[in-house]
Amino acid sequence: MTKGLFVTATGTDVGKTYITALLLKTLREAGYQAGYYKAALSGAEVTAQGMVPGDAAYVCRTAGISENPLDVVSYCYQAAVSPHLAARWEGNPPELSRIQSHYQELARRYACLTVEGSGGILCPLRYDETRLMLEDVVQLLQLPVLIVADAKLGSINAAGLTVAYLRQKEIPISGIILNRFQAGDAMEEDNRQMIVELTGVPVLDTVGEGEQALHLTAEEILALYA
Repeated sequence: MTKGLFVTATGTDVGKTYITALLLKTLREAGYQAGYYKAALSGAEVTAQGMVPGDAAYVCRTAGISENPLDVVSYCYQAAVSPHLAARWEGNPPELSRIQSHYQELARRYACLTVEGSGGILCPLRYDETRLMLEDVVQLLQLPVLIVADAKLGSINAAGLTVAYLRQKEIPISGIILNRFQAGDAMEEDNRQMIVELTGVPVLDTVGEGEQALHLTAEEILALYA
């Protein structure tokens, strides 16, 4: 049976795609049959060859996944706005049934799937006569969540609020990874300590700017999946 993990972030441009790519790179280099999926992506580039979902393309390239990036994203939009607004402007609003079937299709080909969210956890994917939130996807797929947070000023509040929201929705949390972390920086070291103290959620790893690998083993990463 395929194991899965959902990766969310405390906000936009925190480094969720970058950390997702490193998770998958570690697993695949260790020989695990690890795949990638994203339900909705906005801000895609339009080229002469068609739409290019940048996040998915980056993850597949970094992790050595030989998939067409369009084949691992269910809904792709050009506008660099929240998916619900992009869908309102461009049409083709997300449907849970399609997301579920796409995930299950990939699950038949991979032993573990990493699902990347869109922005933070409080992200509307569709908001018309049907209201679909990112959390609905997490609960549909019954996945634990890994939180990516920036190590900079404000991370205590952002991580704490994300943890509180997930707990309110009774969504299991696998842990937190701090991105753009400067080892030895007094404030960032304290941010790490206080996040653990205030949330009770472990900070599993700290990743410096531009690092090309996590400090977790493939087995430690796989233990986060369910």
